[in-house]
Amino acid sequence: MTIASAALLALTAREVLPAVDATLNALATALLLTGYALIKRRRERAHKRTMLAAFGVSVAFLTCYLWYHFGVLKGEKGTPFGGPPPISTIYYAVLISHILLAALVPFLALTTIYFGLRDRRAAHRRLARWTYPIWLYVSVTGVLIYVALYHIYPVAPSGRIISNDLSLEAGR
Repeated sequence: MTIASAALLALTAREVLPAVDATLNALATALLLTGYALIKRRRERAHKRTMLAAFGVSVAFLTCYLWYHFGVLKGEKGTPFGGPPPISTIYYAVLISHILLAALVPFLALTTIYFGLRDRRAAHRRLARWTYPIWLYVSVTGVLIYVALYHIYPVAPSGRIISNDLSLEAGR
């Protein structure tokens, strides 16, 4: 691989991976909601398959996320948030809670899945009461963080907030 093609691949990954991560989070959200609906209807086999798919999607997300932050960015700062102070306070509160809870999800999910696969129903249900809302919150807020960061309050490469106001962009 030439230096130019490696740079193009890194640029492409830098641009594409955040959207891939958000898509995987959205898919995990849909699978979690479906899995919950299925178990409420006592469709255990479908619930099991759906929740295992949600876990697989979450593993794919984590792989892409780690590749983006450690392979593509290589320690560089991530995308700055471009929203105004009242909004940035809310954004950072959601981001911090998202990060802290996201660190718990793999352990909670694996343990909950283990209990389910071992047919330890009481332990599975008891832990799932905590795992499910935390995992769902992390998946939903992952999508919201992406939308806020890249679509509602994006920052231009120069550090200036992108504006729809043409007079600002034209330098008037």
